[in-house]
Amino acid sequence: MRRFLKYFFVLLILAFIGIQFIEIEKTNPPIIADINAPAEVKNLFKAACYDCHSNETKWPWYTSVAPLSWIIEKDVREGRGHLNFSEWELMKSDKKAEYKKEIWEEVNEGKMPLAIYTYIHPNAKLDITQKNIIRQWALGNKSN
Repeated sequence: MRRFLKYFFVLLILAFIGIQFIEIEKTNPPIIADINAPAEVKNLFKAACYDCHSNETKWPWYTSVAPLSWIIEKDVREGRGHLNFSEWELMKSDKKAEYKKEIWEEVNEGKMPLAIYTYIHPNAKLDITQKNIIRQWALGNKSN
């Protein structure tokens, strides 16, 4: 049994090393039409949202460690696919209004930013004052 466990752990370590050679696509496409929002709103989005919802993703060292890298790349791809602040100004006004409401709902309900993201990026965790800034922008009559 000990011999089996020894071989099992050796194979497990070799597999972990082997998967490190499977690279992910760490791309940041061009910023086409970045969101035009008040500076305080945009700064909050940059701190809490842009890594997954823009073409300005920061790819720290741990995004090179599989299988974590696979999860992060998938989250970024899906986040950009749902909402990309780097393409915000290409949207029609009514679509922007829908997204503003959705952004506020997600933030208000604590769904965004993701809790796991705020563990690694504590500055992304939004306090009540920051949430109110987003609420005023999202539900206000501002055009941007």
